[in-house]
Amino acid sequence: MSSTAPLVSASESSEAKTRRSSDQGSHGVDGHYYMDARNTNNVSQNKTTSGDEAVGARDTGSELDPLVSASQPSEDGDDEYADVVQNLEAKEAASQADPDLELIRTGTNATSETSARINRRVSRFLSGSHMEPEKTGIDYSNCLPMGGDRPFPPVLPDREQFEVAFDGPNDPLHPYNWPHSKRAFLCALLGLNALSVVMGSSIFASAVTQICEIYHVAQVVAILGVTLFVFGFAASPVIYAPLSELYGRQKMLIMSSFGYVCFTFACAVSKDLQSILITRFFAGFIGAAPLAIVPACMFDMYDNESRGTAVTIFAMGVFMGPILAPVFGSYITQYTTWRWTQYVTGMFAGVVTLLLAYFYEETHHPTILVKKARKMREQTGNWGIRAAHEDAELSLKDIAQKTITRPIYMLVTEPILFCITLYHAFVYGILYLMLEAYPIVFEGKYHFYKNGELPYIALLVGMGVNAVYNVYEEKFYIRQVRANDGKPLPEARLRTMVIAGVVFPIGILWFCWTGNYPDKVHFMVPTVAGSFIGFGLIGIFLPCFNYLIDSYLFLAASAIAGNTFMRSAFGASFPLFAGFMFENMGVNWAGLLLGLFALAMIPVPLLLMKYGKQLRQRSKFAFVL
Repeated sequence: MSSTAPLVSASESSEAKTRRSSDQGSHGVDGHYYMDARNTNNVSQNKTTSGDEAVGARDTGSELDPLVSASQPSEDGDDEYADVVQNLEAKEAASQADPDLELIRTGTNATSETSARINRRVSRFLSGSHMEPEKTGIDYSNCLPMGGDRPFPPVLPDREQFEVAFDGPNDPLHPYNWPHSKRAFLCALLGLNALSVVMGSSIFASAVTQICEIYHVAQVVAILGVTLFVFGFAASPVIYAPLSELYGRQKMLIMSSFGYVCFTFACAVSKDLQSILITRFFAGFIGAAPLAIVPACMFDMYDNESRGTAVTIFAMGVFMGPILAPVFGSYITQYTTWRWTQYVTGMFAGVVTLLLAYFYEETHHPTILVKKARKMREQTGNWGIRAAHEDAELSLKDIAQKTITRPIYMLVTEPILFCITLYHAFVYGILYLMLEAYPIVFEGKYHFYKNGELPYIALLVGMGVNAVYNVYEEKFYIRQVRANDGKPLPEARLRTMVIAGVVFPIGILWFCWTGNYPDKVHFMVPTVAGSFIGFGLIGIFLPCFNYLIDSYLFLAASAIAGNTFMRSAFGASFPLFAGFMFENMGVNWAGLLLGLFALAMIPVPLLLMKYGKQLRQRSKFAFVL
């Protein structure tokens, strides 16, 4: 038999096409992947409009209305559906939108495609293969012969009908349907994971004095132990986040936590300054996965009505860690050596790693379906059962070219992401700058030679107050979401950010101008100012995360990775010039400069509240539901 054969078509029959267009699943986008499952019903439950109403809807220019009307029974049947799809494709081409992403992004897929097709679209996009045409046939022309005069096997039926999906909106496999106690435990565990890593970033600040004395270096050199660690935070989330979208959250989190523990202990036993700085960088680089992945895990487990409270837990861990660590570190260095700051951090992270390995379950929806398909194949021996995400297999070269570059590309091309990240990064830089400012004020001016980090507690009080306030504000957000048919409203998240944006510069100016006059002002006055700074820090940080998650949904990990890249770069850079700035300008004038920058950032949430939806509509990645 010849080794070549004609191209065999694997296209669907008309019956399969009809089945595909009519089979909508019980909740539209079976993947709670991209939008909240219980909320996508709103599209499919719309009543059939009359012909005039349908025409009027199309005249509004909405991308949703044509497909909603096309999904209703009509005399033209498939012809009308084909015309609508053709018109939509023309719109996509005109706007240069990604055709594999646009239906998902705008929410119109809920009535136009089966859940299996939606799963495939997302998997192709996450793997970076969405710009390549899908194979519609088998080309045997360049294939080796079967041998023994055996024929090539027949073309298999359409694979989509054998792809697994979640079994309706109440499927216990879906993280939304896990018991509340289980999700709360996992949420707390993820918060501990983030806390263990960010504590490691700032606890080294307590060791700077001993490092200077032991290795005879200037303070700016010793503080590199903090800076390089946070630079590691900046570098790796752009790798971890896309990989978690390909291979799941669980593997990335456990690998990251284990590597962080190893390099933390390596730092503790290092014999020279070079080894200390190198191990500090790699501890931050390898351990940074929670900063990008944990918010995405919250998206996996909670719908938009309860996600805000879950993200609050994560944000408190991210901000409390850098504040708590110097307080603990000061007591450790008083009675032991700087090495114990690393031993204690490593032991804490080691316990968290064991808890992750034993208790954490995969929350990434496509990866859960991959595990389901694998288990069904083992149970039945039928290799035809599969998950759409199993096609997302890439080489290292493909991963580097198609997925790792996505967070940075989104950061530089998405106005929403860039603006919110710039504000976010400035606030995060102030957090690490405070690690330098507090010792200058309370140890240098108020002569707190021991326990000079105790005033940090005021920052924690302010953070706690704002966290409670944000939980209360969730009620306001939930009312708005329900009034919007259950669809997320990212701009509604920014209301608390405006209030915090005003309080934040007040706290900075209060702290710096009162702390500059220790002979005239009691130390409690700048201490209380810290609570305003803490209120502003969390009040800006939390809405930023919630806004990005609601705007980018199943691409939240990549968006937050880009955010973490810039934010960590600011956090690493600010401590380097903080000491020089406060010494040369004076605490009061340096505070005025920072306060003016903070004031200049206040319009950011206001502008996004007004123009955010229009920007999301023009975006290639953001969602408009």
